[in-house]
Amino acid sequence: MRRRDMLLGTGAAALGLWSLVGPARADEEKKKRKVLYFTRSVEYEHSVVHREGDQPSFSERILTELAAKHGVEVVSTRDGGVFDGDLDQYDALVFYCCGDPTAPSVTGDPPISPRGKDRFLAAIEAGTGFLGIHSACYVYYSRAPRLEYQDKVDPYVAMLGGEFVQHGQQQMATMRVASPTFPGAEKLGESFSMIDEWYGLKNFTKDLHVILVQDTAGMKLDTPVDAEAYNRPPFPSTWARRQGKGRVFYTAMGHREDVWESGAFQQILTGGLLWTTGQVEADVAPNLDRVAPQARMLQNQPQPQPAKETR
Repeated sequence: MRRRDMLLGTGAAALGLWSLVGPARADEEKKKRKVLYFTRSVEYEHSVVHREGDQPSFSERILTELAAKHGVEVVSTRDGGVFDGDLDQYDALVFYCCGDPTAPSVTGDPPISPRGKDRFLAAIEAGTGFLGIHSACYVYYSRAPRLEYQDKVDPYVAMLGGEFVQHGQQQMATMRVASPTFPGAEKLGESFSMIDEWYGLKNFTKDLHVILVQDTAGMKLDTPVDAEAYNRPPFPSTWARRQGKGRVFYTAMGHREDVWESGAFQQILTGGLLWTTGQVEADVAPNLDRVAPQARMLQNQPQPQPAKETR
């Protein structure tokens, strides 16, 4: 059986999702949007962002196809020097990076400079959208033990709204839909299930508007790493928030190629893209305490080293 056939609850063909998300507002359709897709890898390169020569990666192809349906141009790069250039040309910044992008890269791509980091955070504060996918939460991670919850975190983590703890084995798990009116979530029902690499997360900002909640009930806890990631109450996995004038969206989904091909993921990704580029509106009132009230409860098993992304 092909991996894509193992997905549950997706319902729609991979590229036939536009009626589920809905068109851009009529008064905005004439304005072309442009986003930057940043996929620099530091310690580990995910297969969905891996390039063969000059060919676009798997995720670049899908994101470009989805975006084009809504008048959004995608510019892809792994060069951190882009953040020292003109960021005003982009309506949103899309991150699928892995590890501290100011550090040397396993692929040899230039890092983000300290100035570049300050510039893109300032751009979001001023109104540029931000869309983080999967390992975008594993950036500028703290040096504190993994299972401690910090009130003071790196400015990037504070902007994003949460931070990577650990992940266990890839497995079937359920996402509970906490915000069924958010763009892209309208047709997902109360929940859906699929196989992915599920991230344990921490350091959630209190103003999160949670869209999807990781249902930890029934997840495999076969190893200490599984237990570290999933032996806890349900917690946010996809959310939206405002950072100054900027719109911030994050989803932990997206490790596997068949997830990128799935209807559920493409609906969520398209909704986030439309919202962060200002083509649709959404109620992003904080709901963390209501939909995942115990999300801040982590195991009291501090580790001496920061987490490392693994396959």
